[in-house]
Amino acid sequence: MSEPRPPWSARRRRLLLWLAVGAVLGGLGAVGLPNEFGVTAGFVAALCAFLLVAALVVFITVPGPDTLGTLLRTSPLAGAVLVVAVLLVLANPTGSSLRWLWVVAAVAAAGWTAFAVWETRRSGG
Repeated sequence: MSEPRPPWSARRRRLLLWLAVGAVLGGLGAVGLPNEFGVTAGFVAALCAFLLVAALVVFITVPGPDTLGTLLRTSPLAGAVLVVAVLLVLANPTGSSLRWLWVVAAVAAAGWTAFAVWETRRSGG
């Protein structure tokens, strides 16, 4: 039998609460505000809802403290980010205004992947 999950910290619960509040208020603003303000509020609501779902997934899959450290040491996640970043570099033609951003992201992802693999091998896990 596995050990029980530790309870979520107040910081995690507060983050989820405020993301949910942001999604609801942004949705209400999208309905009630005129023109461009309503569209902006709708985008804010969608962003808050997306971040809420992403945070829930992370908090459920990575229990307990040191969530960031656990994610940084997860080499499959780092490898997936590296693949996506390299695909974004290859999808943008040379001279594109955002190509430099994807190159920087790919280099950072390569560093993250190297760190994750090194940490995994070093700790024997």
